[in-house]
Amino acid sequence: MTGKKAIKKFFIVKNDKGLHTRPATEIVKCLAKFKSNITLQYGELTVNGKSLLGIMMLAAECGATVNVEVTGADAKECLKTLLELADKKFHMKY
Repeated sequence: MTGKKAIKKFFIVKNDKGLHTRPATEIVKCLAKFKSNITLQYGELTVNGKSLLGIMMLAAECGATVNVEVTGADAKECLKTLLELADKKFHMKY
């Protein structure tokens, strides 16, 4: 940690089938280029945002609110990129 304050936001899962394998993979690919630490929280579970299995364990359905916390030197850019990806339904087209 850099000692910087964590940035907290949330996103709504907009794609019809929720956070299954394909959108979880898109999130991991998106976040891999950032050095910041990122956690995702849904319900009682908090997971590493760079962990494919962690994201899938959230089992967030369409309409779910996923809380995001990012800490690190590139936290603002990391968060912005993730929120844009979520807004684009993780590039899922059914």
